[in-house]
Amino acid sequence: MFRHTSRRLATASSLGSTTSSPLRTAPLALLPPIPLYRRLLRAHRKYLPQEMRLLGDEYIKAEFRAHRDTDNPVHIVGFLTEWQLYAQKVEGNNWRGDKMEEGKVGKMSDEQIGQMYELMLAIRQQELEENDPEYKPHTPPPPPEKE
Repeated sequence: MFRHTSRRLATASSLGSTTSSPLRTAPLALLPPIPLYRRLLRAHRKYLPQEMRLLGDEYIKAEFRAHRDTDNPVHIVGFLTEWQLYAQKVEGNNWRGDKMEEGKVGKMSDEQIGQMYELMLAIRQQELEENDPEYKPHTPPPPPEKE
């Protein structure tokens, strides 16, 4: 019926063995949630600059809280796997963008800067809505009527 070819018989581990391949192999053993959480916070404390550490710690705490009651084993494994891979990158300093060209490490594209600006505006808007009882959302003036 089906011909057996080397392509069909390939496994994920044999495909992801090269370092330049976009496929990656899963870590051998997953850490339980609490030890992984501690490892992430320690990695941030040890390897990240203060500003990035503050932002990263808050993000990790929020993500782990949001996924605390997840019951689906597939989601749990995926969540833990991705965070463990992130921890390995931070601990190995791969988060710095080592594959970027020399001199462009830490530089953002115009699109990324635009996204960061939009995020900043959304955060400011939300803070104003939550903290200022007299705040009214800005509405642009109507276009002038044509005669």
